[in-house]
Amino acid sequence: MVRDTACSIFRSAQNADLLQGRSLEGFAAASVYAACRIASVSRTKAEILVASKATAAELDAAFAAINRELDIPIGPPLPIEYIPRYATELELDAQAESYARRLAIACQESGLSNGRNPAGIAAACLYTAGLEYGYAITQREAAAVADVSSVTVRKTYKKLDELDCTPDRSR
Repeated sequence: MVRDTACSIFRSAQNADLLQGRSLEGFAAASVYAACRIASVSRTKAEILVASKATAAELDAAFAAINRELDIPIGPPLPIEYIPRYATELELDAQAESYARRLAIACQESGLSNGRNPAGIAAACLYTAGLEYGYAITQREAAAVADVSSVTVRKTYKKLDELDCTPDRSR
């Protein structure tokens, strides 16, 4: 489904003459990234770039053009989209993953996730859930799965504590 959507986006960009004078690789990567975002498949730009021949600048320019010119409904990525994959990589059980999901929702509702890297928010939520459920997860390990710095996880973890947006575990 993601591949078909990416092909459709690429064709739409081509039909709208957005490719002229721009990188084909950048548009291919941006089409895949946009398709992932539309399908709520959590992939970062860095992950897309690893599998493509585009540079970060080419992807960014192409994604901006696609977003601006094609009227495709692409919202910002949400931290909750990253939680299942990262929870699996951290070997957390379903209870801890569920708690991290509730925590991510609470972060979004409180506004804590506004303007922050969603992958970093997800990592901090999983780190917090891991601590709550007795897992020996370090900030460095949580940061590594999300490809963010441990400082990002630590700062977000502290903000979670300050805002007391921890949801009720009994739900």
